[in-house]
Amino acid sequence: MDTLGPDLEDTVATELVRLQRAAYAVEAALIGDDRIPPLHEGPADLRAARLRWFVVREAAGLVAAVGFTEHDGEVDIDRLVVHPSQHRRGLGRRLVERVLRDAERAVVATGRDNAPARGLYAALGFDHRGDREVLDGLWVSEYAWSRASPMP
Repeated sequence: MDTLGPDLEDTVATELVRLQRAAYAVEAALIGDDRIPPLHEGPADLRAARLRWFVVREAAGLVAAVGFTEHDGEVDIDRLVVHPSQHRRGLGRRLVERVLRDAERAVVATGRDNAPARGLYAALGFDHRGDREVLDGLWVSEYAWSRASPMP
């Protein structure tokens, strides 16, 4: 697992965009809506987000990544992307666990109808805080985690 700072090189930003488009296309199919903002980002948009990243590389390139920010001891997991060919290998779980290793608190949101992601966050001890409509008809479920909360 590699760590990347917010100042992404063009080639890395392009590779991350390719990965997240493949991953978010799966989520779009699951939730029946392709208006997920990162699905439509380009490299400049991704760099402008100023995220820190943990990434998993294999011979073919990036296969999974988690992008996050941290403010006042709270980590905001902005995006978790795993290439569809790499699903069910535990890469997403490993990446989130890596983020949580140094965190006191964390928050994340995912598509309300994205059962695999919701199951992952619940299994890692995140509490469902509610659902919110972010665009007309596009709902997300919000989760929070705290080191002080017991793991399931």
